[in-house]
Amino acid sequence: MPLRTSTPWPRATARPARAFALVFSLLFLTLVLSQAARGQTLKLRLLQTTDLHMNLVNHDYYQDKPTDEYGLAKTATLIKAARAEARNVLLFDNGDLLQGSPLGDHVARTRPPAEGQPHPAHRVMRALGYDAANIGNHDFNYGLPFLQRAIASAGFPYVNANIVLDDGGGKAAGSGSEAASDARSAFTPFVILERRFTDEAGATHTLKIGVVGFVPPQVMQWDRQHLLGRVVARDIPETARALVPRVKAAGADVVVAIAHSGFERGETVFFAENAIARLAEVPGVDALLFGHSHGEFPGRFFNAHPKVDLARGTINGVPAVMPGFWGSHLGVIDLVLERTLEKAGPTWKVSDARAELRAVWDRANRKPLVEADATIAALVAEEHAATVAQMRAQIAETTSPIHSFFAQVADDPSVQLVSLAQIAYAKKALAGTPHAALPVLSAAAPFKTGGRQGNNYYTDIPVGPIALRHVADLYIYPNTLKVVKLTGAQVREWLEMSAGQFNRIDPAGPAEQNLINTAFPSFNFDSIDGVSYGIDVTQPARYDNRGKLVAPEAHRIVDLRFDGRAIDEGASFAVVTNNYRANGGGNFPALDGGNVILDAPDENRAALVTYLRETGRIEPAADGNWRIRPVPGVKLRFSAGSGGIAHLPRQPTVRLVKDNGDGSALFELAP
Repeated sequence: MPLRTSTPWPRATARPARAFALVFSLLFLTLVLSQAARGQTLKLRLLQTTDLHMNLVNHDYYQDKPTDEYGLAKTATLIKAARAEARNVLLFDNGDLLQGSPLGDHVARTRPPAEGQPHPAHRVMRALGYDAANIGNHDFNYGLPFLQRAIASAGFPYVNANIVLDDGGGKAAGSGSEAASDARSAFTPFVILERRFTDEAGATHTLKIGVVGFVPPQVMQWDRQHLLGRVVARDIPETARALVPRVKAAGADVVVAIAHSGFERGETVFFAENAIARLAEVPGVDALLFGHSHGEFPGRFFNAHPKVDLARGTINGVPAVMPGFWGSHLGVIDLVLERTLEKAGPTWKVSDARAELRAVWDRANRKPLVEADATIAALVAEEHAATVAQMRAQIAETTSPIHSFFAQVADDPSVQLVSLAQIAYAKKALAGTPHAALPVLSAAAPFKTGGRQGNNYYTDIPVGPIALRHVADLYIYPNTLKVVKLTGAQVREWLEMSAGQFNRIDPAGPAEQNLINTAFPSFNFDSIDGVSYGIDVTQPARYDNRGKLVAPEAHRIVDLRFDGRAIDEGASFAVVTNNYRANGGGNFPALDGGNVILDAPDENRAALVTYLRETGRIEPAADGNWRIRPVPGVKLRFSAGSGGIAHLPRQPTVRLVKDNGDGSALFELAP
């Protein structure tokens, strides 16, 4: 008898076969989709400019001549070349755009744009196709209304997350979560840029790029008169920690942080001006664009910084770039994005990244690397021509050259001239007030002293006519004049802080030692006229750069005298300065905006113009009210621009050691 189970076999085996085929198909499809997702690679290039300071064309308004070393017209050539190399490109600016050159002053003071009309800088940036921009601290210098009008008509979005509306408390610090509220934001905290990009296989995708911006909270000190009672600043990294998750939740595939902030060694304190080290540790930031300190990252200066990979251009693994200043460099970050499958769906992740700088000028060989883009100059030709004409107007004449080559090591006529103008202004303004009887002193600093700005960055006014461009050369910032009331003891501490300009010299050390502390900015090296004093550089600096008392027993300022006698440390003085210093800029002791007795509406430059016009013919000379004490057995050496060599016959306290042949020279103080 045949087996009854023989006939059902074909039907029984068919069911598992179909099920197996279905499962196999699903697995195969999932595998294909997964591989397809993993196989999608997209390259995205980010370009950055920063700290342009209204150097739109390659023209030195102080020397009244073209330059090959900087200018957005030069950077524009790099921008176009970098765009031509990549499929997917975004272009950003990192602030300090609107102020910093005579062109910026001309636009803001003489020809501000009409309501709804673009600022000339934004006219240029529209033509170059900027995608977004951040606000820098100097963009507040002309006041909030000017800044708000400018960015409203820019034609591309501006971001800032850590400046919020003042709710009446006026506190300068607070949690980042408070700043994360759009209702409290003074500006747009972040934007999501939706762009169609092409992957390496030629397929197109819509990506969302989150862009969030930050500015140093110290802007509340530096532009106190414009901002107090209107806005409040928050800590940069804390704000980022609160906001970046919101940017991601809004759908950002990539988060770009644009911070107008520098990168310092060591611990970064809460509410720090230069907060990049902490910002690079905020989870979710894919790329970091920074600036403010006019440095160059990646660059050898940052080689010893922790968590830095100069070869890849990363900080804590985050690709980062800081492209100098005035359009000297273009920052380039190249991101490689891979599409992966997550629970929530396909996601783009940064799988590789590199950052680099591209320069417009070859410093080593002193030659241009690119030609200027002529279309940029054409876009601002009218404003540029008007600025040049304005700067050429004569207001006085000088019988001697005025220069700043040695202003960091000896009493200097260029600084003295500013002090004389400030004293003349203050005495008139204080007349008839309860403070009229106070002795008037003046604090002023050299602004153009080479450094990162280059070997040609010095004031150098020849004998003959003094034009407005020379005034802008002597005093480059649109600061307003302030007078503070201080005791003699506070005047001494002011000078102690200023003396951080110098390295400590070891009398028993090498026979040749470097005098100038290059990490100390020259604009914080105030000399005070109206008193006399010496500086003992064998002592350690009493204060560090943050104004912290670090050597209580040290006293670099010696033989401090007023009117020929040892200063009375309990006596009161009226000290003329600027709004930056009076409001706490530079972290000087006893200066926090609370002891201002004259809050003048006029700029320090205006006081200088008035003084020069009234004097007519000046005979500039330093009165020698301060001097660095010689150190027996040690040659005190320093570097400066080689242009100073021509002025040595009139500078008996300085002698040449070596002309380096690159625009710089080595000098030493004569004992």
